[in-house]
Amino acid sequence: MNEIIYRPRRLRQNENFRRLIRETSLSANDFIYPLFVMPGKNIKKEVSSMPGVYQMSIDNILEECKELSLLNIPGIILFGIPEKKDPLGSEAYSDEGIIQKATQEIKQHYPNLLVMTDLCFCEYTSHGHCGIFENNDVDNDKTLELVFKTAISQAKAGSDIIAPSLMMDNMVKTIRGALDETGFSNTPICAYSAKYSSAFYGPFRQAALSSPMQGDRKTYQMDPANSEEAMREIMLDLDEGADIVMIKPALSYLDIIRRAKEEFNVPIAAYSVSGEYSMIKASAKNNWINEKQAVLESHLSMKRAGANFIITYFAKDLVNYLNE
Repeated sequence: MNEIIYRPRRLRQNENFRRLIRETSLSANDFIYPLFVMPGKNIKKEVSSMPGVYQMSIDNILEECKELSLLNIPGIILFGIPEKKDPLGSEAYSDEGIIQKATQEIKQHYPNLLVMTDLCFCEYTSHGHCGIFENNDVDNDKTLELVFKTAISQAKAGSDIIAPSLMMDNMVKTIRGALDETGFSNTPICAYSAKYSSAFYGPFRQAALSSPMQGDRKTYQMDPANSEEAMREIMLDLDEGADIVMIKPALSYLDIIRRAKEEFNVPIAAYSVSGEYSMIKASAKNNWINEKQAVLESHLSMKRAGANFIITYFAKDLVNYLNE
């Protein structure tokens, strides 16, 4: 009797075989689309380092939301570019702020579209840091006072999910308390729990006009060398009331996504950041890679690692690819 030899290629012979045993898949359900909103009308400025991504006024944001609804993409995450900046980033927590106005308009016209609002101050402060900047560093506890006010203001405007990205200690506890005290106990928190101090944020900072005027963010964003610390950060945020935890960036931190899923088994968001987007766009423009294949493969890796959903600038492209 001949020895039985396992031949994995038997089940790779054609696409239908491959479909039958495929372990991971992507769909429109998996994506959240980032949008950059600014004051004014009829504004749509392309970000030079992010082809196909725009800074837009609310009227054009609404047009984007119409397209996203037709593509059946579940939601967006909003980043605001204020009319003016100051040391406290006061437009971040103003009820008349650009995020608040945009959220109100979107929920009025597209009530079923999920609106996630980024809660941070780097876009709003004149110094470009993510909180109150004193003595060459961000004052954690003073910043939490502004976090409290911003969370309430965003929830009042209609935000479906508050997403704090400033990496302050106890930020989730502060937000959960603010929401519970003001009648928004059903508003979930998607915490940027493992947000690394990354080189891949450069194009975003151009899009959001949020580069720090001095220094860097290494005292509050995480060291890329650390994995155990990420697990501690995630555990802290979950203990403080986070409903979803986010890992950012995605591609360089797939191991963190996998560890978080295995250790906590909670909803995980992966943020495929601006640098990841721009690298693929630049490589495809130079005909070094196939854009469609690279986009599908990279996002499949995030889902395979354990992400429940992905915040990505490729969301519309991905749905169109999947519908082909």
